[in-house]
Amino acid sequence: MSTKASIAAGDKFHLYNEELLSSEPRSVFLNLEKPSSYEISKETFKDQIIESLTVEILSEVLDEIAIRWIKYRKLQGAVGGPVGLEWGSPNCPYD
Repeated sequence: MSTKASIAAGDKFHLYNEELLSSEPRSVFLNLEKPSSYEISKETFKDQIIESLTVEILSEVLDEIAIRWIKYRKLQGAVGGPVGLEWGSPNCPYD
């Protein structure tokens, strides 16, 4: 059995993983509400099927998703800067 565990949500998106009772989540899902545009393509090249999904996301929405993802994964040190109470840190009181 699985359940959705929200990582971040806004007016136009929901970022979540599905938690299974028997294992750690390995994948993350992004649900976009009313994207400006999207394209699904499927091509065959030398007997190999190549599938892709392209979605247009407003810059402000992607900024919000990125900041919340960095906090959730505690990656602020990986994007430069000290790890502590700085803006963007999971422990930052200035959300």
